[in-house]
Amino acid sequence: MTADLHTRDLVFAAAAGIAIAAACGLRAFLPLLALSLGVRFDLVRVDHAAEWLASMPVLVTLIWATVLEITADKIPAVDHMLDLVATGLRPTAAGLAAWCTFEAVHPAIGIAAALVLGAGAMGLHVAKAKVRLGSSMLTLGNANPVLSFVEDAISAGLSALALLAPIAAVVAAGMVVWVLRRVFRAPRWR
Repeated sequence: MTADLHTRDLVFAAAAGIAIAAACGLRAFLPLLALSLGVRFDLVRVDHAAEWLASMPVLVTLIWATVLEITADKIPAVDHMLDLVATGLRPTAAGLAAWCTFEAVHPAIGIAAALVLGAGAMGLHVAKAKVRLGSSMLTLGNANPVLSFVEDAISAGLSALALLAPIAAVVAAGMVVWVLRRVFRAPRWR
């Protein structure tokens, strides 16, 4: 294997990890399901210690968890409890995804990536929860299912891009973060 090929593979794996971790900020299980499918069908490589992610029991568990998470998020009273539980779950899922995809690097780099990207997913989760809280206050929760479908689409799109076009996925994740920053930018007094 040439050094250029190794570097390119590492960059694509890191980009996939970044995008999957960002998607975990919106949904905990959907991006992990995509990563599991990606590993199973050789779309993405993971660390050898994480190959269990493509096993059938894990795949079936992630399918059920994804269906439950997506369904529960459409119920206005349940979505806030889900956000509360997801406060720890989503950064953990993002950290796991990042650690898995940063293959062939020193373990300390994989752990650092997991911590940094887990924290980034936490930030995305908090921003999403603020939007959802605002929606609940303004529409009495009636707009929450619509927002949930948008979050599903963004998370699914980022996850699919992470497997098929990792660099584009990082750009898309950056755009999502940029939009959220614009929405939550503090007013400037002149």
